[in-house]
Amino acid sequence: MLIRLSAILAYLLISAASASEPAPDTLPDTDSPKDQTEIEHTESRSDNLFGKDELKQAFVPFLDGAIAVDAKLDEPQWQQANHFTLDFVTQPFDNTAAPVKTDVYVFEDGENLYVGFIAHDPNPAEISGFYRDRDKIWSNDLVGLKLDTFNNERLAYQFFVNPHGVQADAIENEMTKSESDSWNAIWNSAGQITESGYVVELAIPLRAMNFDEQADRKIWGAEFVRFYPREERFRISNLPFDRNNECVLCQMGEIEGFNNATQGNNLAIIPTLVLGTGREREVFADKDWQSVDNQEVGVDVNWGITPQMSLQATLNPDFSQVEADVAQVSINNTFSLYFDELRPFFVENAGYFSSNQNLVYTRNISNPDYGAKLTGQTGDHTFGVFVANDENTQFIVPGNLSSSVASLKSESVNSALRYRYDVDEDFSVGWVSTLRDADDYHNYVNGADIKYRFTNQDTLRAQYVISDTQYPFLLHEDFCANDCTRPSDNSEIALRTRKNNAFMGESWRVNYIHQERDWFFKADHFANDSDFRADLGFESKTDFHKSIVGGGYMWWNDTGWWNRIRLNGDWDITHNDKGELLEREVEAYLSLRGTYQSYFEVGHVKRERVGLRHDPSTLAVQGNTDLFNESSNSVYVETRPSSLLFFSTFTRFGDQIDFANNRLGKQLYVESRMDVNIGSHAQLSARQIYSDLDVANAKLFIARISDIRLTYQFDARQFLRLIMIYNNTSRNQANYQTEVDAFSRNLGAQLLYSYKVNPLTKFFVGVGTAATEAPSLDGLQAYEQSIFMKFSYAWLQ
Repeated sequence: MLIRLSAILAYLLISAASASEPAPDTLPDTDSPKDQTEIEHTESRSDNLFGKDELKQAFVPFLDGAIAVDAKLDEPQWQQANHFTLDFVTQPFDNTAAPVKTDVYVFEDGENLYVGFIAHDPNPAEISGFYRDRDKIWSNDLVGLKLDTFNNERLAYQFFVNPHGVQADAIENEMTKSESDSWNAIWNSAGQITESGYVVELAIPLRAMNFDEQADRKIWGAEFVRFYPREERFRISNLPFDRNNECVLCQMGEIEGFNNATQGNNLAIIPTLVLGTGREREVFADKDWQSVDNQEVGVDVNWGITPQMSLQATLNPDFSQVEADVAQVSINNTFSLYFDELRPFFVENAGYFSSNQNLVYTRNISNPDYGAKLTGQTGDHTFGVFVANDENTQFIVPGNLSSSVASLKSESVNSALRYRYDVDEDFSVGWVSTLRDADDYHNYVNGADIKYRFTNQDTLRAQYVISDTQYPFLLHEDFCANDCTRPSDNSEIALRTRKNNAFMGESWRVNYIHQERDWFFKADHFANDSDFRADLGFESKTDFHKSIVGGGYMWWNDTGWWNRIRLNGDWDITHNDKGELLEREVEAYLSLRGTYQSYFEVGHVKRERVGLRHDPSTLAVQGNTDLFNESSNSVYVETRPSSLLFFSTFTRFGDQIDFANNRLGKQLYVESRMDVNIGSHAQLSARQIYSDLDVANAKLFIARISDIRLTYQFDARQFLRLIMIYNNTSRNQANYQTEVDAFSRNLGAQLLYSYKVNPLTKFFVGVGTAATEAPSLDGLQAYEQSIFMKFSYAWLQ
């Protein structure tokens, strides 16, 4: 029941024109959502209380005794803790002096790392601190730290807390230049606002992280950070960063200590109970309501076998989603949509499986009965392996002009293996394997990759992968309009699945980037030959070879109303295996980052690309498609003029292929978002998406999505949330070459109460309803109503 309701909410978001929204609260160490090619770095300009060597390394004393995590810092251990200050503004400015003072105190007791922050503020009334759910506070005042526990400049844990003690944690991956706050650890924090600022206290169990327990001298990479959002969003650090160094984690300082640190048992057993009841009906068939009940009992196990190795296992998991997926384009789109993984079992240590392309996309595993995952790092060796079944097997069938999803009514076994050997801090080699196997279907993928950072500014990545695939004999019939023997009823996907025997394919990736403080250059080549498949990954395109050359220049300013102007762009060209042109594109963007946490960008794209095939019975492109010339412009604006309000809007206008009718039209697409904080506890979030397409001097379609979410957060653990999503799409039937409905409307609503002791121990209960309207129905008709509850409890050993 809960799974169906979540699917309905996701459907309402994506069934009309919509687009990937900017992240609500930009993660630490990332730029604006439209600004992700730059990594933060800085140059040294000032001195800290430590000398230059002490800036890079600090000792963490061992201090025993009971500690109450209450944001008071009144135990005697805090008087003996190591103390330093945060003195460098590393973003948006270039190592300028911090505008406020921040005192940091650190020590450990063999089981926990304790960190205390005293964040001074000349105007405490301006502190941006709100009661929110975990990981929903990235725009708040924050203090926290980053820890590279293996000190190998590959992965870092992030722990941040706002002035009310609300937590946010994440994983930063230097190999992929990505961050994910989907990772969650169990740790303690407290915060309080004072007359002179605010105080935060953290207690991070060492068992929450992987580290080398056997090392005599434990030296971890570390950085201590404060985010101070006012007219600018200041990132204040204990270390200066060099913007001429492309590697971020390479520039972290070090902390030494933890001589008595052990992992202990580090075992968590989490039983889960899911209860749901409701009713559903087929409104288009005018059928009566049918009762639906759902009772599920499952168990999850998290075990730190050693400090370097951890095991996660799940039996009869509940993988339902309470939060709807991010809205994306579906109408007038020919390729499969990507959605982030949200399920805890697959999110945990997902970075261990990353490589130079997305070969492990666990949302392909939709309904497993069991799963197990082993990840770890020993010395220079990093590895990850998982296995899970799936009651129903789904996978993407890729093409070069379109893709689709195949569904088999048979259980499959799914597994992935990832291994990386770090030759030194600059050179790594890796291996990746994936497997999907069902009755008369399989897909095996194996590949090798390298990463070589030959200067602080230059990095080369490369990957070569081969695949071995067997499709069911009659799979192609699922993708024919009616009769596969008639040429007009075929499709690209039907032709690509018409395989009588197993077949092999190859894929290549080569990426080079040179990045300095003021400019960058990149050159990439991507290729998937026509028989390459990566069914456990997200590879929606095949039979394509794409080359990209691009770069950009930045102007910086540490005074005045703007702090960076950037001009960037690229040129790319794509062919199929036979050398036939698929697309040629040039794009350029000019952006400005300024005061009031604002970002403004204008862009222009000129593109030549082919439309649909005239003869669907052949994969030929030349002489079988039209080459369309598209020209479009875009404008993006975002600002946070105060802690109470965030606003953004993205507009794209210009040429757009009408893929339903294979002709060129004019599109207007607008996506706007506004978040309003109402006091410290309530938030109203509104998103409005509008998209229309005009073809042949007449409207083709108009699509609108309204998404309203009102949340009241009682404290750091519990909230009440109302979601209302309305999707309204209308089509001009006279302008379509095939029969379409004149309109379709969908409404979904959910009221949810959630209580979360920690990421593993939680309870929620909710009610939901969904309704639809079409020309054949008399107004909106409800087709699902439900009540659901979930409870999980973590037994920690």
